[in-house]
Amino acid sequence: MAGGGQREGEIYVMERVPQHAGPETPLDMLNRPEAFFPFRPKKGSERVLLVAKARTVTLTVPRPQGEDSVRLSAAKKATMEITLADGSTLNGWATLELPQHHSRILDYLNAVAEPFFAIATGDGVHLINRAHVLYARPED
Repeated sequence: MAGGGQREGEIYVMERVPQHAGPETPLDMLNRPEAFFPFRPKKGSERVLLVAKARTVTLTVPRPQGEDSVRLSAAKKATMEITLADGSTLNGWATLELPQHHSRILDYLNAVAEPFFAIATGDGVHLINRAHVLYARPED
């Protein structure tokens, strides 16, 4: 989690969500309307922090195991560099599951008004708060 230092721990997600099959993803949780989310700073710790979503710049989670390879094979992978308001940058890729004539980085970033979007890197998936993005630059 950026914007207050890096922390490793656990976030809490629901077992089911109405918008898709399967359990809630961390991105789903961040895009819910509630202003805070529960975060356990260390595995096995009893202490839980209630973190303000508006102050969360990024949250990095492991890449999901067993992703739907058929669905992903039909999607376009687009690389980009994200520059955050503090001047730091993230380089990664987004999986664009948009119509062919709307499959640019600009379309991905503007497709929904939800506060967080995802880019993947070798380290994991970075869930980025749009309010803290200065600009994005396509790399392909």
